[in-house]
Amino acid sequence: MLDRTTPPLIKDPIDFGYTLPPCETHILDNGIPLYALNLGAQEVVQVEWIFEAGIWQESKTGVAQTTAALLKNGTASRTAARINEAIEKYGATLKISANNDFAVITLSTLSKHLHHLLPVVVEVIREPSFSREELDIYKQNAVQRLKVNLLRGDFVSNRYIDAFVFGRQHPYGKYTELEDIEALTREDLVRFHRDWYTPDNCRIFLSGNFTGAHLNNIQQLFGRDRVQATAVKEPRTYQTAPAGDRLHRIVNDPAGVQGAIRMARPFIERTHPDFAPALVMNTIFGGYFGSRLMSNIREEKGYTYGIYSQFYAYRNASMLLVATEAGKEVSEATVEEIIREAGHLRDQPVPEGELILVKNYILGNLLGDLDGAFSIMARWKTLILNGLTADHFDSNIRTYKEVTSETIQDMARKYLDTEDFYNLIVY
Repeated sequence: MLDRTTPPLIKDPIDFGYTLPPCETHILDNGIPLYALNLGAQEVVQVEWIFEAGIWQESKTGVAQTTAALLKNGTASRTAARINEAIEKYGATLKISANNDFAVITLSTLSKHLHHLLPVVVEVIREPSFSREELDIYKQNAVQRLKVNLLRGDFVSNRYIDAFVFGRQHPYGKYTELEDIEALTREDLVRFHRDWYTPDNCRIFLSGNFTGAHLNNIQQLFGRDRVQATAVKEPRTYQTAPAGDRLHRIVNDPAGVQGAIRMARPFIERTHPDFAPALVMNTIFGGYFGSRLMSNIREEKGYTYGIYSQFYAYRNASMLLVATEAGKEVSEATVEEIIREAGHLRDQPVPEGELILVKNYILGNLLGDLDGAFSIMARWKTLILNGLTADHFDSNIRTYKEVTSETIQDMARKYLDTEDFYNLIVY
């Protein structure tokens, strides 16, 4: 009989073992890789089609995100309304977006309905109509949305800091102007779709509770389009061109009461051996709600509601960014405190108690990420899209458990020299 007078033992996350459940790889008849993770008791499934069709691939500003946005706004045989009805009939969701590197199409549904919905997705991917009427509506909305956003200091500061770190002409640093939206044509979307939404440019990720019949259904619908030899694409390469000046103060709204603060620097790629220990260092600095930046600038000084530091590890370049909004009269003081906290991490070893707390925080979050097929597949997706394996995951776990205070200080000396940061406030 269970003895309820004895409390269970408390076990810290650092004491757990961490194993990434294996992911199967299938190759469809036309060469598309299908990564499958069959886990979970609930009868739900998620399928993601990922194309290298992001901003990195576009030759005309705005075309990648516009193409993704209009994919399900009509096909050769269905209107946007009929597509939405076909998805909603089964209580499913179909989301499409494009980021710096990829276009992502995500279908979430009950397993029993997958065979009804896959033909709709096939149609959306293969036969978008890109009607001029839908494009005109999209452009009108996008123009209005951009005009509103350009009044916001946080939005403007994000545009500028990317351009300072990567270069205004770099895919990760360029930003969309009103005239870029107006210049988009149906022919631009058709051409981008034809060039990049192809079988040789696609990977499929399937997770949840599925059967062999579901796998066969995907094979039959998505594995039959043959890849032509002429479809092979040369990799695109761009060189970053960071700004020369590192200190920037921009007035966007003279009547505004806040400053949008961004401090950022180019950072190492995900495959670099320093990446994992630097992540621990950054968590201490500004990577969670109990961080030093939060404790000082929010809790002690009361300058802001929240401040964070995080990595933006894109496929071809990375950035370390500190971001917050503060009252106009204390914005410069906020920057001084960020610089001071970076100096403390460079100059003083992290106390062992604080380091253990942060290790448990990082590993505790990982425990949550390993609970459920969709979140586990998200881990696999990050590895696969960056050319990494489960060994990389295992190596990171060892680093999170074993990293020392001396290593943290070394990381801070390498990557938290604020002279290397672009220092921006948009008022």
